[in-house]
Amino acid sequence: MGRQRAKSYAERVHAYAHAVVAGNAIAGRRIVLACKRHLSDLVAVEGGGSPYAFSVEKANRVCAFAENMVHVKGKWAGQRVSLEEWQVFLLGCLFGWVREDGLRRFRELYAEIPRKNGKSMLGAIIGNYLLVADSEPGAEVYSGATTLDQALEVFRPAWMMTLRNHAYREHFGIDLGGTEKNPGTIYQLATASRFEAVVGKPGDGASPHGALVDEFHEHKTPDLYDTMKTGMGARTQPLLVVITTAGVDTSAPCYEHRDRLAKELEAGALDPTVLVIMFGVDESDDWKDFAVWRKANPNFGVSLHEDYLRDRYREAMTSPARRNIILCKHLNKWMNAGQAWTDMVKWAECAAPGMRIEDFAGHRAWLGLDLASRTDVASLLAVVEDGELLRVFARHYLPSDTVEKPQNAHYRSFRDVGALTVSDGARTDFGQIEDDMRAWADLLDVQAIGYDPREATFLMDRVARWAAFDIVEVTQGPGNLSEPMKELEARIAACTIRHADDPVLTWMMGNVVLKQARGGGPVKYFYPTKERESSKIDGAVALIMAVGRALAAPVEEPEIFAEVW
Repeated sequence: MGRQRAKSYAERVHAYAHAVVAGNAIAGRRIVLACKRHLSDLVAVEGGGSPYAFSVEKANRVCAFAENMVHVKGKWAGQRVSLEEWQVFLLGCLFGWVREDGLRRFRELYAEIPRKNGKSMLGAIIGNYLLVADSEPGAEVYSGATTLDQALEVFRPAWMMTLRNHAYREHFGIDLGGTEKNPGTIYQLATASRFEAVVGKPGDGASPHGALVDEFHEHKTPDLYDTMKTGMGARTQPLLVVITTAGVDTSAPCYEHRDRLAKELEAGALDPTVLVIMFGVDESDDWKDFAVWRKANPNFGVSLHEDYLRDRYREAMTSPARRNIILCKHLNKWMNAGQAWTDMVKWAECAAPGMRIEDFAGHRAWLGLDLASRTDVASLLAVVEDGELLRVFARHYLPSDTVEKPQNAHYRSFRDVGALTVSDGARTDFGQIEDDMRAWADLLDVQAIGYDPREATFLMDRVARWAAFDIVEVTQGPGNLSEPMKELEARIAACTIRHADDPVLTWMMGNVVLKQARGGGPVKYFYPTKERESSKIDGAVALIMAVGRALAAPVEEPEIFAEVW
């Protein structure tokens, strides 16, 4: 028998997609969806109903280019790159799909890849390819990040790949600025093109042909991403590449961006010019099962050794303080806080979308109020008794001046879905909060409200004039909050609490970090805090106070003598 012909790169692209969809290759749900999208697009091309085509030549070319690059660190330093099947799929899709005019289809790549899976190497290859392969006159390619060290995570390997490949430099006429210690701009002289690292936004007049946004999850604002994207208008086939791990702040612009893309991918409604590749475990996966760790890490057994990953697994199992950051970086699980208190998987299981407070008229209820300041988030929570269950309803308030600040895109998203009440101007309308409280008092059998006295004394003095329920000042400390936190945590674990899937409350619950009060007594006391100012927890604190009032309430005894007395 003759020797079997090796598959071309383009054939490997399709083979990987088929293997993933058939369940013959380990992958998470969103990789399955990306592969299904690729195969569906191929079917559309064959049917003549697609404005795009898959270029075998272009897919083969980019992968061949990649395998002519060399590793620059580790045990393979100096050796040619050998692409794994998932890398062939990513590169082949990204550069193989073209429009009817032959220009590149995809204008953006969003890729979530866990740590130690060759993320920086992949970004470096893409950057070098964009510099030379499109024959773009005066191409500008940028590796951008919030710090120089981070920008160099991708740019330095690209520079070193070029330095160590004399044939590549000669063939494309490339010159290198800087030194190995301080790498400078990479130039292609014939086309007057350059590839360089930038911190923050590029200078005025920048017109990127290619832009690499590394570790987008660390960016506090979308400025770099937005500037790169808006600067591409004069280019015929620009490409914006975001390659990142998951992060620990879902108020960051990266999470808002990826959350939208993930939902569009799930719905089959992605912009046809955006390629989304998200490696990670699925929401339903149990991270304690080591088998799912392989699903999140496509380079398992290659650049990421099993013994290293098992060490991280054992660390996550035995160290609660380290668990969240390990799950974030090695399983690509987004975490709101580095040491989050709430089990967000169990919290999601407690969701009851569509639950309406009007359906519980007359039920006993307890309220919690955290006003913060007039320019910050205020939250009013109701905990409603329903047999063995507690049902949670929330209202959140902010002034429009705060909502419209550039860094507060997440607040605008909350507003747009009706989860945030926005008052005009620079100050929260406390009158609106009082009106909502009165409406709940008219609807429910409100027993008490717990409130943080900071900022709230004036409002609660007004409420006291009409309220028929107890008004209880709750100072913020472990003495008042520890037991309600334990009760709430237990109810979440047992799913004896139901919430209406309020996105603001969910965000805030994920932001809570559990702190233990100092002292060596036998009883441990806890209180809620947050890692950073932007990680708001007002709604969570209001919920804890409401649960505290419910715990303090007398148990209603059934009227067993009503029929015979």
